[in-house]
Amino acid sequence: MLARKTFFEAVRVSLFDGVLKRRQVIGLTAILDRAGVAAGIDDRWLAYMLATAHHETGRTIQPVRETFAKSDARAIALLDSAFDNGRLPSVSVRYWRRDAEGKSWLGRGLVQLTHRVNYEKMALATGIDLISRPERAMEMAVAADILFIGMQTGAFTGRRLGQYFSADHEDWTGARRIINGRDRAELVAGYGRRYLAAIRQARVE
Repeated sequence: MLARKTFFEAVRVSLFDGVLKRRQVIGLTAILDRAGVAAGIDDRWLAYMLATAHHETGRTIQPVRETFAKSDARAIALLDSAFDNGRLPSVSVRYWRRDAEGKSWLGRGLVQLTHRVNYEKMALATGIDLISRPERAMEMAVAADILFIGMQTGAFTGRRLGQYFSADHEDWTGARRIINGRDRAELVAGYGRRYLAAIRQARVE
């Protein structure tokens, strides 16, 4: 069991500059609750998933759209502008543009799920119909399922948590490859270690 009050007090100081907002508490609670129903979750796995959500959502710990826009239309406009101005050098296709059915496959969630093929993959893995309604990736419970299943099974990049955290091995910076190569790897690793310290403190009590 995790002493939630102790956990929240610890992360408030170490990760949120002394102030935890209600929506951040809701998001953290949803992730902890999801961990509670999952089998075989190593505390380091949980810590790194929390760190990933912390980073990918701009520490709101709420599902977000790519660009942090409040609507799909605004996100599409921002992505188009960035593409037109050469600020997305690694992107060759405007995957965020609406398809013939009016659906956009832009990034959504606690970790950015992009491209129709990845929505299809995650729909199969979770049993949630993300093809008829890709916007469901913005629902907290759905976003938490995507976060856990994607990072545990390697569905995002082929890399999974068990490759970086095992009985005789841990690689906090390398684990970033589960999501996005080496981008901000040291930063996310630092978040992960602080979340782990909070989890262990809460376990002791």
